[in-house]
Amino acid sequence: MSTPRTYEVRTYGCQMNVHDSERLTGLLEGAGYAAAPAGEQADVVVFNTCAVRENADNKLYGNLGHLAPVKAARPGMQIAVGGCLAQKDRTTITERAPWVDVVFGTHNIGSLPVLLERARVQEEAQVEILESLDVFPSTLPTKRESAYAAWVSVSVGCNNTCTFCIVPALRGKEKDRRPGDILAEVRALVAEGVTEVTLLGQNVNAYGVEFGDRQAFSKLLRACGDIEGLERVRFTSPHPAEFTDDVIEAMAETPNVMPSLHMPLQSGSDRVLRAMRRSYRSSKFLGIIDRVRAAIPHAAITTDIIVGFPGETEEDFLETLRVVRESRFASAFTFQYSKRPGTPAAVLDDQVPPEVVKDRYGRLVDLVNEIAWEENKQVVGRTVELMVAEGEGRKDAETLRLSGRAPDNRLVHFAAPGPEHGAAVRPGDMVTVEVTYAAPHHLVADRVLAVRRTRSGDAWEARTAAPAAPSGVSLGMPAVGVPAPLPAAPACG
Repeated sequence: MSTPRTYEVRTYGCQMNVHDSERLTGLLEGAGYAAAPAGEQADVVVFNTCAVRENADNKLYGNLGHLAPVKAARPGMQIAVGGCLAQKDRTTITERAPWVDVVFGTHNIGSLPVLLERARVQEEAQVEILESLDVFPSTLPTKRESAYAAWVSVSVGCNNTCTFCIVPALRGKEKDRRPGDILAEVRALVAEGVTEVTLLGQNVNAYGVEFGDRQAFSKLLRACGDIEGLERVRFTSPHPAEFTDDVIEAMAETPNVMPSLHMPLQSGSDRVLRAMRRSYRSSKFLGIIDRVRAAIPHAAITTDIIVGFPGETEEDFLETLRVVRESRFASAFTFQYSKRPGTPAAVLDDQVPPEVVKDRYGRLVDLVNEIAWEENKQVVGRTVELMVAEGEGRKDAETLRLSGRAPDNRLVHFAAPGPEHGAAVRPGDMVTVEVTYAAPHHLVADRVLAVRRTRSGDAWEARTAAPAAPSGVSLGMPAVGVPAPLPAAPACG
Protein backbone atom coordinates (compact mmCIF):
# COMPACT_ATOMS: atom_id res chain seq x y z
CA MET A 1 0.00 0.00 0.00
CA SER A 2 1.25 3.51 -0.84
CA THR A 3 1.84 6.01 1.94
CA PRO A 4 -1.11 8.43 2.19
CA ARG A 5 -0.52 12.08 1.44
CA THR A 6 -0.46 14.24 4.55
CA TYR A 7 -2.32 17.45 5.31
CA GLU A 8 -2.34 20.41 7.68
CA VAL A 9 -5.22 22.87 8.13
CA ARG A 10 -4.38 26.34 9.43
CA THR A 11 -7.39 28.19 10.82
CA TYR A 12 -7.94 31.88 11.52
CA GLY A 13 -11.00 33.72 12.77
CA CYS A 14 -14.24 32.93 14.54
CA GLN A 15 -15.88 29.79 15.90
CA MET A 16 -17.61 29.19 12.57
CA ASN A 17 -14.21 28.93 10.88
CA VAL A 18 -12.99 26.56 13.57
CA HIS A 19 -15.99 24.31 13.01
CA ASP A 20 -15.50 24.53 9.23
CA SER A 21 -11.93 23.33 9.74
CA GLU A 22 -13.22 20.29 11.59
CA ARG A 23 -15.26 19.57 8.47
CA LEU A 24 -12.29 20.14 6.16
CA THR A 25 -10.27 17.72 8.27
CA GLY A 26 -13.04 15.12 8.08
CA LEU A 27 -13.30 15.57 4.30
CA LEU A 28 -9.56 15.15 3.79
CA GLU A 29 -9.35 12.05 5.95
CA GLY A 30 -12.40 10.63 4.19
CA ALA A 31 -10.54 11.14 0.91
CA GLY A 32 -7.55 9.15 2.16
CA TYR A 33 -5.27 11.89 3.46
CA ALA A 34 -3.53 11.58 6.84
CA ALA A 35 -2.70 14.30 9.35
CA ALA A 36 0.92 15.43 9.11
CA PRO A 37 2.92 14.42 12.19
CA ALA A 38 3.95 17.33 14.39
CA GLY A 39 7.02 19.07 13.05
CA GLU A 40 6.81 17.53 9.59
CA GLN A 41 5.92 19.39 6.41
CA ALA A 42 2.53 18.38 5.05
CA ASP A 43 1.94 17.45 1.42
CA VAL A 44 -1.21 19.60 1.43
CA VAL A 45 -1.53 22.84 3.42
CA VAL A 46 -5.01 24.37 3.70
CA PHE A 47 -5.56 27.93 4.89
CA ASN A 48 -9.06 28.56 6.29
CA THR A 49 -9.09 32.33 6.30
CA CYS A 50 -10.89 35.21 8.01
CA ALA A 51 -11.76 38.56 6.44
CA VAL A 52 -12.76 40.26 9.70
CA ARG A 53 -9.38 40.66 11.35
CA GLU A 54 -7.19 43.67 10.61
CA ASN A 55 -4.51 42.97 7.99
CA ALA A 56 -5.98 39.52 7.33
CA ASP A 57 -4.84 39.67 3.72
CA ASN A 58 -1.28 40.67 4.66
CA LYS A 59 -1.09 37.76 7.09
CA LEU A 60 -2.31 35.32 4.45
CA TYR A 61 0.05 36.47 1.71
CA GLY A 62 2.95 36.56 4.15
CA ASN A 63 2.29 32.93 5.08
CA LEU A 64 1.89 31.99 1.42
CA GLY A 65 5.19 33.69 0.66
CA HIS A 66 6.97 31.62 3.31
CA LEU A 67 5.60 28.45 1.73
CA ALA A 68 6.61 29.32 -1.85
CA PRO A 69 10.24 28.10 -1.59
CA VAL A 70 9.11 25.09 0.46
CA LYS A 71 6.74 24.07 -2.29
CA ALA A 72 9.31 24.73 -5.01
CA ALA A 73 11.65 22.26 -3.31
CA ARG A 74 8.92 19.67 -2.70
CA PRO A 75 7.39 18.26 -5.91
CA GLY A 76 3.73 17.37 -5.55
CA MET A 77 3.05 19.67 -2.59
CA GLN A 78 -0.26 21.55 -2.81
CA ILE A 79 -1.60 24.71 -1.17
CA ALA A 80 -5.31 25.52 -0.83
CA VAL A 81 -6.96 28.71 0.42
CA GLY A 82 -10.57 28.77 1.62
CA GLY A 83 -12.81 30.70 3.99
CA CYS A 84 -14.04 34.29 4.03
CA LEU A 85 -10.95 35.94 2.53
CA ALA A 86 -11.03 33.45 -0.34
CA GLN A 87 -14.71 34.21 -0.90
CA LYS A 88 -13.87 37.94 -1.01
CA ASP A 89 -10.59 37.95 -3.01
CA ARG A 90 -11.29 35.05 -5.40
CA THR A 91 -8.87 35.07 -8.38
CA THR A 92 -6.80 37.79 -6.71
CA ILE A 93 -5.23 35.05 -4.58
CA THR A 94 -3.80 33.10 -7.51
CA GLU A 95 -2.77 36.37 -9.20
CA ARG A 96 -0.75 37.46 -6.15
CA ALA A 97 0.40 33.93 -5.22
CA PRO A 98 0.45 31.85 -8.44
CA TRP A 99 1.87 28.86 -6.55
CA VAL A 100 -1.53 28.35 -4.83
CA ASP A 101 -3.28 25.28 -6.27
CA VAL A 102 -6.87 25.64 -5.01
CA VAL A 103 -9.11 28.53 -3.96
CA PHE A 104 -12.57 27.66 -2.59
CA GLY A 105 -15.24 29.72 -0.87
CA THR A 106 -17.42 29.57 2.21
CA HIS A 107 -20.28 27.89 0.35
CA ASN A 108 -18.42 24.90 -1.11
CA ILE A 109 -15.98 23.55 1.46
CA GLY A 110 -17.16 20.07 0.50
CA SER A 111 -15.45 20.47 -2.90
CA LEU A 112 -11.92 20.61 -1.47
CA PRO A 113 -10.83 16.98 -2.12
CA VAL A 114 -12.15 17.08 -5.70
CA LEU A 115 -10.48 20.44 -6.39
CA LEU A 116 -7.15 19.18 -5.05
CA GLU A 117 -7.29 16.13 -7.29
CA ARG A 118 -8.35 18.18 -10.31
CA ALA A 119 -5.48 20.63 -9.74
CA ARG A 120 -3.03 17.74 -9.46
CA VAL A 121 -4.21 16.02 -12.66
CA GLN A 122 -4.64 19.15 -14.77
CA GLU A 123 -1.53 20.81 -13.31
CA GLU A 124 -3.25 24.18 -13.02
CA ALA A 125 -4.89 26.19 -10.26
CA GLN A 126 -8.55 25.57 -9.51
CA VAL A 127 -10.70 28.49 -8.32
CA GLU A 128 -14.29 27.63 -7.37
CA ILE A 129 -16.42 30.19 -5.55
CA LEU A 130 -20.16 29.62 -5.22
CA GLU A 131 -22.55 32.51 -4.58
CA SER A 132 -24.90 30.58 -2.32
CA LEU A 133 -24.92 27.51 -0.11
CA ASP A 134 -25.46 24.24 -1.99
CA VAL A 135 -25.33 21.73 0.89
CA PHE A 136 -25.61 22.65 4.59
CA PRO A 137 -22.08 22.12 5.97
CA SER A 138 -23.22 19.96 8.89
CA THR A 139 -24.02 17.16 6.47
CA LEU A 140 -20.30 16.88 5.69
CA PRO A 141 -17.97 14.47 7.52
CA THR A 142 -16.40 16.07 10.57
CA LYS A 143 -13.33 15.22 12.62
CA ARG A 144 -14.01 16.74 16.03
CA GLU A 145 -11.03 18.22 17.81
CA SER A 146 -12.44 17.53 21.26
CA ALA A 147 -13.68 14.22 22.67
CA TYR A 148 -15.84 15.92 25.29
CA ALA A 149 -17.18 19.15 23.77
CA ALA A 150 -18.45 20.10 20.34
CA TRP A 151 -19.72 22.93 18.18
CA VAL A 152 -23.14 22.34 16.58
CA SER A 153 -24.25 24.74 13.85
CA VAL A 154 -27.89 25.78 13.95
CA SER A 155 -27.59 28.21 11.05
CA VAL A 156 -25.15 29.84 8.66
CA GLY A 157 -25.20 33.32 7.21
CA CYS A 158 -26.73 36.52 8.55
CA ASN A 159 -29.57 38.85 7.53
CA ASN A 160 -28.17 41.95 9.28
CA THR A 161 -26.42 44.81 7.49
CA CYS A 162 -23.99 46.18 10.10
CA THR A 163 -21.82 48.75 8.34
CA PHE A 164 -18.55 47.51 9.85
CA CYS A 165 -19.08 43.80 9.04
CA ILE A 166 -18.37 42.00 5.79
CA VAL A 167 -19.44 38.56 7.01
CA PRO A 168 -23.02 38.62 5.61
CA ALA A 169 -21.63 39.38 2.15
CA LEU A 170 -19.31 36.38 2.41
CA ARG A 171 -21.50 33.88 4.28
CA GLY A 172 -24.77 34.86 2.61
CA LYS A 173 -28.30 35.18 3.96
CA GLU A 174 -29.28 33.15 7.01
CA LYS A 175 -30.00 29.48 6.37
CA ASP A 176 -31.51 27.50 9.23
CA ARG A 177 -31.28 23.79 9.90
CA ARG A 178 -34.40 21.94 10.91
CA PRO A 179 -34.64 21.37 14.69
CA GLY A 180 -34.82 17.60 14.27
CA ASP A 181 -31.52 17.55 12.38
CA ILE A 182 -29.80 19.62 15.06
CA LEU A 183 -31.10 17.48 17.91
CA ALA A 184 -30.16 14.28 16.06
CA GLU A 185 -26.59 15.57 15.76
CA VAL A 186 -26.48 16.47 19.45
CA ARG A 187 -27.77 13.02 20.46
CA ALA A 188 -25.18 11.34 18.25
CA LEU A 189 -22.43 13.42 19.84
CA VAL A 190 -23.64 12.54 23.35
CA ALA A 191 -23.61 8.86 22.37
CA GLU A 192 -19.94 9.30 21.43
CA GLY A 193 -19.10 10.75 24.85
CA VAL A 194 -19.61 14.48 24.36
CA THR A 195 -21.19 16.18 27.38
CA GLU A 196 -20.99 19.84 26.33
CA VAL A 197 -22.22 21.45 23.11
CA THR A 198 -22.15 25.02 21.89
CA LEU A 199 -24.95 25.96 19.50
CA LEU A 200 -23.38 28.10 16.82
CA GLY A 201 -24.72 30.69 14.42
CA GLN A 202 -23.68 34.06 13.00
CA ASN A 203 -26.81 35.42 14.72
CA VAL A 204 -27.83 32.42 16.76
CA ASN A 205 -30.98 33.74 18.43
CA ALA A 206 -32.51 34.71 15.07
CA TYR A 207 -32.72 30.96 14.43
CA GLY A 208 -36.10 30.03 13.00
CA VAL A 209 -36.54 33.08 10.77
CA GLU A 210 -36.31 30.94 7.65
CA PHE A 211 -39.18 28.66 8.66
CA GLY A 212 -41.23 31.31 10.43
CA ASP A 213 -40.97 30.37 14.12
CA ARG A 214 -39.84 33.30 16.27
CA GLN A 215 -39.52 31.09 19.35
CA ALA A 216 -37.58 28.34 17.61
CA PHE A 217 -34.35 29.08 19.47
CA SER A 218 -35.86 28.95 22.96
CA LYS A 219 -37.65 25.73 21.98
CA LEU A 220 -34.32 24.31 20.81
CA LEU A 221 -32.67 25.17 24.15
CA ARG A 222 -35.48 23.44 26.05
CA ALA A 223 -35.25 20.38 23.77
CA CYS A 224 -31.53 20.12 24.53
CA GLY A 225 -32.51 19.96 28.18
CA ASP A 226 -34.33 16.70 27.50
CA ILE A 227 -31.25 14.93 26.08
CA GLU A 228 -29.98 12.49 28.68
CA GLY A 229 -26.23 12.71 29.23
CA LEU A 230 -25.88 16.25 27.88
CA GLU A 231 -24.57 18.22 30.84
CA ARG A 232 -23.75 21.63 29.40
CA VAL A 233 -25.31 23.71 26.63
CA ARG A 234 -23.92 27.06 25.49
CA PHE A 235 -24.61 29.27 22.48
CA THR A 236 -22.93 32.08 20.57
CA SER A 237 -23.44 34.73 19.45
CA PRO A 238 -26.86 36.35 19.88
CA HIS A 239 -27.83 39.78 18.56
CA PRO A 240 -29.46 42.16 21.06
CA ALA A 241 -32.16 43.15 18.56
CA GLU A 242 -33.52 39.60 18.45
CA PHE A 243 -32.96 38.74 22.10
CA THR A 244 -36.40 37.89 23.47
CA ASP A 245 -37.74 37.02 26.90
CA ASP A 246 -38.61 33.45 25.89
CA VAL A 247 -34.87 32.82 25.46
CA ILE A 248 -34.15 34.20 28.93
CA GLU A 249 -36.88 31.96 30.36
CA ALA A 250 -35.46 28.92 28.57
CA MET A 251 -31.97 29.70 29.89
CA ALA A 252 -33.26 30.04 33.45
CA GLU A 253 -35.54 27.00 33.39
CA THR A 254 -33.36 24.48 31.52
CA PRO A 255 -30.80 23.06 33.98
CA ASN A 256 -28.14 22.15 31.44
CA VAL A 257 -28.15 25.55 29.73
CA MET A 258 -25.20 27.31 31.31
CA PRO A 259 -25.44 30.71 33.07
CA SER A 260 -23.21 32.50 30.60
CA LEU A 261 -24.04 34.92 27.82
CA HIS A 262 -21.83 36.51 25.18
CA MET A 263 -23.79 39.39 23.65
CA PRO A 264 -21.99 41.97 21.48
CA LEU A 265 -22.54 45.60 22.49
CA GLN A 266 -20.18 47.19 19.90
CA SER A 267 -20.90 50.73 21.19
CA GLY A 268 -22.75 52.36 24.06
CA SER A 269 -23.62 55.44 22.00
CA ASP A 270 -27.04 55.43 20.37
CA ARG A 271 -25.74 57.74 17.64
CA VAL A 272 -22.89 55.36 16.81
CA LEU A 273 -25.17 52.33 17.00
CA ARG A 274 -27.38 54.01 14.42
CA ALA A 275 -24.37 54.65 12.16
CA MET A 276 -23.36 51.00 12.61
CA ARG A 277 -26.91 49.94 11.61
CA ARG A 278 -27.27 48.09 14.89
CA SER A 279 -31.03 47.83 15.32
CA TYR A 280 -31.11 48.41 19.09
CA ARG A 281 -30.09 51.18 21.45
CA SER A 282 -28.19 51.19 24.74
CA SER A 283 -31.38 51.17 26.84
CA LYS A 284 -32.56 47.97 25.16
CA PHE A 285 -29.16 46.34 25.67
CA LEU A 286 -29.12 47.24 29.37
CA GLY A 287 -32.71 46.06 29.73
CA ILE A 288 -31.78 42.62 28.41
CA ILE A 289 -28.90 42.40 30.88
CA ASP A 290 -31.18 43.40 33.77
CA ARG A 291 -33.72 40.71 32.83
CA VAL A 292 -31.02 38.05 32.42
CA ARG A 293 -29.58 38.85 35.84
CA ALA A 294 -33.01 38.90 37.45
CA ALA A 295 -33.71 35.41 36.11
CA ILE A 296 -30.14 34.06 36.45
CA PRO A 297 -28.38 35.97 39.26
CA HIS A 298 -24.96 34.37 38.81
CA ALA A 299 -24.84 34.69 35.02
CA ALA A 300 -21.54 35.89 33.61
CA ILE A 301 -22.04 38.26 30.69
CA THR A 302 -19.33 39.02 28.13
CA THR A 303 -19.31 41.22 25.05
CA ASP A 304 -17.54 42.74 22.03
CA ILE A 305 -16.82 46.49 21.78
CA ILE A 306 -15.43 48.54 18.89
CA VAL A 307 -13.59 51.78 19.68
CA GLY A 308 -13.08 54.58 17.16
CA PHE A 309 -15.89 53.88 14.70
CA PRO A 310 -16.04 56.69 12.09
CA GLY A 311 -17.55 59.83 13.58
CA GLU A 312 -17.23 58.65 17.20
CA THR A 313 -16.83 61.70 19.45
CA GLU A 314 -15.50 61.87 22.99
CA GLU A 315 -19.12 62.11 24.16
CA ASP A 316 -19.96 58.93 22.24
CA PHE A 317 -17.02 57.16 23.82
CA LEU A 318 -18.05 58.28 27.30
CA GLU A 319 -21.47 56.73 26.62
CA THR A 320 -19.71 53.43 25.90
CA LEU A 321 -17.85 53.69 29.21
CA ARG A 322 -21.18 54.37 30.96
CA VAL A 323 -22.80 51.27 29.50
CA VAL A 324 -19.74 49.18 30.39
CA ARG A 325 -19.96 50.37 34.01
CA GLU A 326 -23.67 49.56 34.19
CA SER A 327 -23.31 46.20 32.45
CA ARG A 328 -20.56 44.84 34.72
CA PHE A 329 -19.13 42.51 32.07
CA ALA A 330 -17.16 39.48 33.24
CA SER A 331 -14.89 40.18 30.27
CA ALA A 332 -14.99 42.01 26.98
CA PHE A 333 -13.24 41.62 23.66
CA THR A 334 -12.24 45.12 22.65
CA PHE A 335 -11.20 46.22 19.18
CA GLN A 336 -9.78 49.36 17.64
CA TYR A 337 -11.82 50.11 14.54
CA SER A 338 -9.98 49.64 11.27
CA LYS A 339 -11.29 49.87 7.73
CA ARG A 340 -12.52 46.65 6.14
CA PRO A 341 -12.60 46.99 2.35
CA GLY A 342 -16.02 46.13 1.04
CA THR A 343 -17.92 47.43 4.10
CA PRO A 344 -20.01 50.64 4.09
CA ALA A 345 -18.07 52.00 7.09
CA ALA A 346 -14.80 51.92 5.13
CA VAL A 347 -15.91 54.89 3.02
CA LEU A 348 -17.55 56.93 5.76
CA ASP A 349 -16.22 60.42 6.35
CA ASP A 350 -14.82 61.55 9.69
CA GLN A 351 -12.50 58.62 10.35
CA VAL A 352 -11.15 58.97 13.90
CA PRO A 353 -7.39 59.73 14.11
CA PRO A 354 -5.34 56.64 15.11
CA GLU A 355 -3.84 58.36 18.17
CA VAL A 356 -7.34 59.16 19.47
CA VAL A 357 -8.50 55.58 18.87
CA LYS A 358 -5.44 54.27 20.71
CA ASP A 359 -6.06 56.53 23.72
CA ARG A 360 -9.73 55.56 23.97
CA TYR A 361 -8.90 51.90 23.55
CA GLY A 362 -6.46 52.04 26.48
CA ARG A 363 -9.04 53.74 28.70
CA LEU A 364 -11.67 51.16 27.77
CA VAL A 365 -9.37 48.21 28.43
CA ASP A 366 -8.45 49.64 31.84
CA LEU A 367 -12.12 49.92 32.79
CA VAL A 368 -13.02 46.47 31.44
CA ASN A 369 -10.17 44.86 33.39
CA GLU A 370 -11.04 46.76 36.57
CA ILE A 371 -14.67 45.61 36.43
CA ALA A 372 -13.76 42.04 35.45
CA TRP A 373 -11.43 41.80 38.45
CA GLU A 374 -14.12 43.16 40.78
CA GLU A 375 -16.63 40.67 39.39
CA ASN A 376 -14.17 37.78 39.74
CA LYS A 377 -13.53 38.70 43.38
CA GLN A 378 -17.24 38.11 44.02
CA VAL A 379 -16.69 34.44 43.15
CA VAL A 380 -13.98 33.86 45.79
CA GLY A 381 -15.26 31.45 48.42
CA ARG A 382 -17.86 29.86 46.17
CA THR A 383 -17.96 26.17 45.37
CA VAL A 384 -18.12 25.50 41.64
CA GLU A 385 -18.01 22.42 39.42
CA LEU A 386 -15.47 22.62 36.60
CA MET A 387 -15.19 20.69 33.38
CA VAL A 388 -11.51 19.82 33.10
CA ALA A 389 -9.94 21.32 29.98
CA GLU A 390 -7.36 19.77 27.74
CA GLY A 391 -3.77 20.99 28.11
CA GLU A 392 -0.72 20.33 30.20
CA GLY A 393 -0.67 21.29 33.85
CA ARG A 394 1.59 24.02 35.14
CA LYS A 395 3.56 24.59 38.30
CA ASP A 396 2.50 27.46 40.54
CA ALA A 397 4.55 27.83 43.72
CA GLU A 398 5.29 24.08 43.64
CA THR A 399 1.60 23.28 43.13
CA LEU A 400 0.65 21.46 39.96
CA ARG A 401 -2.41 23.13 38.51
CA LEU A 402 -4.85 22.04 35.86
CA SER A 403 -7.50 24.22 34.23
CA GLY A 404 -11.23 23.99 33.80
CA ARG A 405 -14.32 25.99 32.98
CA ALA A 406 -16.99 26.88 35.51
CA PRO A 407 -20.66 26.76 34.46
CA ASP A 408 -20.50 30.52 33.79
CA ASN A 409 -17.47 29.85 31.52
CA ARG A 410 -14.94 31.51 33.81
CA LEU A 411 -11.47 29.98 33.56
CA VAL A 412 -10.27 28.38 36.81
CA HIS A 413 -6.78 27.04 37.50
CA PHE A 414 -7.10 24.40 40.21
CA ALA A 415 -4.72 22.29 42.26
CA ALA A 416 -4.37 18.81 40.80
CA PRO A 417 -6.37 16.36 42.95
CA GLY A 418 -4.39 14.18 45.33
CA PRO A 419 -4.53 10.38 45.72
CA GLU A 420 -7.48 10.67 48.10
CA HIS A 421 -9.62 11.40 45.04
CA GLY A 422 -8.62 8.22 43.21
CA ALA A 423 -7.32 8.12 39.66
CA ALA A 424 -6.03 11.23 37.94
CA VAL A 425 -8.60 13.49 36.34
CA ARG A 426 -8.88 13.63 32.57
CA PRO A 427 -10.16 16.30 30.18
CA GLY A 428 -13.94 16.08 30.23
CA ASP A 429 -14.08 14.93 33.86
CA MET A 430 -15.72 17.15 36.48
CA VAL A 431 -14.08 18.51 39.63
CA THR A 432 -15.76 20.43 42.42
CA VAL A 433 -13.51 23.15 43.86
CA GLU A 434 -13.57 26.08 46.21
CA VAL A 435 -12.38 29.31 44.58
CA THR A 436 -9.63 30.90 46.66
CA TYR A 437 -8.18 33.71 44.52
CA ALA A 438 -9.29 36.06 41.74
CA ALA A 439 -7.31 37.72 38.98
CA PRO A 440 -8.77 39.91 36.19
CA HIS A 441 -8.82 37.09 33.64
CA HIS A 442 -8.96 33.89 35.69
CA LEU A 443 -9.69 32.34 39.08
CA VAL A 444 -7.61 30.02 41.25
CA ALA A 445 -8.82 27.13 43.40
CA ASP A 446 -6.43 25.61 45.95
CA ARG A 447 -8.91 23.09 47.27
CA VAL A 448 -10.51 20.24 45.32
CA LEU A 449 -13.60 18.92 47.10
CA ALA A 450 -14.66 16.14 44.75
CA VAL A 451 -13.85 14.46 41.44
CA ARG A 452 -16.44 12.97 39.10
CA ARG A 453 -15.15 10.80 36.30
CA THR A 454 -17.36 11.06 33.23
CA ARG A 455 -18.15 9.43 29.91
CA SER A 456 -16.39 12.40 28.32
CA GLY A 457 -13.23 11.57 30.23
CA ASP A 458 -13.58 7.96 29.09
CA ALA A 459 -13.93 9.18 25.48
CA TRP A 460 -10.86 11.39 25.81
CA GLU A 461 -8.88 8.52 27.33
CA ALA A 462 -9.94 6.15 24.54
CA ARG A 463 -8.93 8.66 21.90
CA THR A 464 -5.52 9.41 23.39
CA ALA A 465 -4.83 5.72 23.97
CA ALA A 466 -5.36 5.01 20.26
CA PRO A 467 -2.38 4.90 17.87
CA ALA A 468 -0.84 8.28 17.20
CA ALA A 469 -3.39 10.43 15.42
CA PRO A 470 -2.24 14.04 15.17
CA SER A 471 -5.06 16.48 14.69
CA GLY A 472 -3.60 18.03 11.59
CA VAL A 473 -5.23 21.32 12.54
CA SER A 474 -3.11 24.34 13.45
CA LEU A 475 -5.15 27.19 14.86
CA GLY A 476 -4.47 30.89 14.70
CA MET A 477 -6.63 31.26 17.81
CA PRO A 478 -7.31 29.43 21.10
CA ALA A 479 -7.50 25.64 20.96
CA VAL A 480 -10.60 24.06 19.46
CA GLY A 481 -13.37 22.74 21.62
CA VAL A 482 -15.26 23.99 24.57
CA PRO A 483 -14.54 24.75 27.28
CA ALA A 484 -12.29 27.33 25.63
CA PRO A 485 -11.86 31.08 25.65
CA LEU A 486 -14.04 33.00 23.25
CA PRO A 487 -12.07 33.82 20.12
CA ALA A 488 -10.06 36.99 19.80
CA ALA A 489 -12.20 38.07 16.85
CA PRO A 490 -15.59 39.74 16.91
CA ALA A 491 -18.47 37.39 16.51
CA CYS A 492 -21.07 38.39 13.95
CA GLY A 493 -23.97 39.59 16.03
